[in-house]
Amino acid sequence: MSELKEKLFSEFAPVTTEEWMAKITADLKGAPFEKKLIWKTNEGFGVMPFYREEDIRNLKTTNSLPGEFPYVRGTKKDNDWKVRQDMDVVDFAAANKKALDLLNKGITSLGFAFKKDKISAENIAVLLNGIVPEAVELNFKTCLSGAAKLLNILTDYLKAAGSDLSKCYGSVNYDPFKNPLQKGHEAGDWADEAIEVINAAAGLPKFRVLAVNAMLLNNSGAYIFQELGYALAWGNDLIAKLTEKGLSIDDVAKRIKFNFGISSNYFMEMAKFRAARWLWAQIVAEYKPACDCASKMVAQAITSEWNMTIFDAHVNLLRSQTETMSAALGGVDSITVLPFDVIYQDSDDFSERIARNQQLLLKEECHFDKVADPAAGSYYVEVLTNSLADVAWKLFLEVEEAGGFTAMADKGEIQNAVNASATARQKAVATRREVLLGTNQFPNFTETASSKIKKEDACGCTCGCDKNKAIPTLNKTRGASEFEALRLATEKSGKTPKVFMLTIGNLAMRLARSQFSSNFFACAGYKVIDNLGFETVELGVESAMKAGADIVVLCSSDDEYAEFAPAAYKALNGRAEFVVAGAPECAEDLKAQGITQFINVRSNVLETLKAFNAKLGIA
Repeated sequence: MSELKEKLFSEFAPVTTEEWMAKITADLKGAPFEKKLIWKTNEGFGVMPFYREEDIRNLKTTNSLPGEFPYVRGTKKDNDWKVRQDMDVVDFAAANKKALDLLNKGITSLGFAFKKDKISAENIAVLLNGIVPEAVELNFKTCLSGAAKLLNILTDYLKAAGSDLSKCYGSVNYDPFKNPLQKGHEAGDWADEAIEVINAAAGLPKFRVLAVNAMLLNNSGAYIFQELGYALAWGNDLIAKLTEKGLSIDDVAKRIKFNFGISSNYFMEMAKFRAARWLWAQIVAEYKPACDCASKMVAQAITSEWNMTIFDAHVNLLRSQTETMSAALGGVDSITVLPFDVIYQDSDDFSERIARNQQLLLKEECHFDKVADPAAGSYYVEVLTNSLADVAWKLFLEVEEAGGFTAMADKGEIQNAVNASATARQKAVATRREVLLGTNQFPNFTETASSKIKKEDACGCTCGCDKNKAIPTLNKTRGASEFEALRLATEKSGKTPKVFMLTIGNLAMRLARSQFSSNFFACAGYKVIDNLGFETVELGVESAMKAGADIVVLCSSDDEYAEFAPAAYKALNGRAEFVVAGAPECAEDLKAQGITQFINVRSNVLETLKAFNAKLGIA
């Protein structure tokens, strides 16, 4: 076989787009192409079911190279990234011991967070003892007013240690917009303090000290185009206000670091990072920097908290793995993978090890770091990149026209827009249009979780607009929070409602609907009693009563409901809640007979289960 030189593909004639469309139209049998096959994204544009060469022929993104302006294909020639792990520092000696251990386990970027009153020369010396700053990225997070002090101490320490300051690299997370976005207080006039921070970093030319923490938007439920558009406006506000104060564009742009979140929308996130570099380069270029290098975006990516779950928490590993892949293939500079248990307890050695290995696997076994911008030329990814860039740029311009990021954040307009998107996404989760596996779809029927929750408010804040705050703040509620609160209420009540599947009639339909209904009610932590089938509804009702059922779900076919539903409802005689699985044409007739509860794919699962909890006396 290896000696055969046949050109197999030459045997197949090329197929035109018109021929593809004709075949698709025929197969749709009159159904509208736009409604059936075009995906309407949250970002406001449609995605076609297929793309061809002509779709990318005139796109600007296909003409650039890795490491070249406008950096859509990356700011470097390869695709290597830093593997980062963060830690909250209380005991500086213990943190140093852990940091040294992490460096031996594959970490190449360290993040330290500590309070302002802990900043001292002695503590920094203890923390960095034995660490070679030229060989590892060092990142620090502390209170706003402590950033300049920290940089002065850090510079003095590195000088005294004999380090080559021109080769030391990292960041200090100075973020003036934490006040309006998270605390509900205006950012105010932050420019002078930011200049003080930049001046304090003068001796550390490779330290990025102005943070664009776009992951705050991601973790609050923002759509991808919002995270990108607002991040660009955020960064531009830093440049505009500081250059107005007399700093050069090169001085400011080279100090900005973008910290993005990563959602589970695999290809869209990949496109986001490509579009982010491209659009940021265009923004910086408008300020006429002395060097194109000032236009290079430095991007750190952090896996999302919004879609993490307490129940079936190991599924978080699957989510964060695809997120990490998106960021790696999207060409970011460093990645933090959050441990799967981070939302409900202080992560332990095991979960932190797994999080590290998720990145190391992509490097050492999948070789994701070896090819720059591997998605380049993909018809789909190139179109996504351009489409996402268009809508994000439009949002950026809207922010600029409204006075800039500071003005909008101080009025709460950024927060309100993101919170509105989060509300829409929460509704999508409630109706299963956005699936969180193990929480609102296919839950673990027997799992309990209350005993493993070690963090207060693990289910998330339910309101981002505290009346005691001057302006609205970002909503901290995760996508799964309300489902988790519902199930935990069942768990803690000491009551476990029993849901009995009264399966009868058409075999395929009763099995499909019993499976659907079992998953539906298990999302609230109810005990599900499934059955193969009954000969009569009376036998089914009798078995349900013997089992102590609180809810009886009739599972059959639409054609048979007209007969079975009234008979079952009559036999049950109010001894349990009666539910019909499906949306039969005879629904109105059934309602006229007193049968009012139906569940189907159009149901709001969350609201329906809340109503059942109330009926069954579960707070």
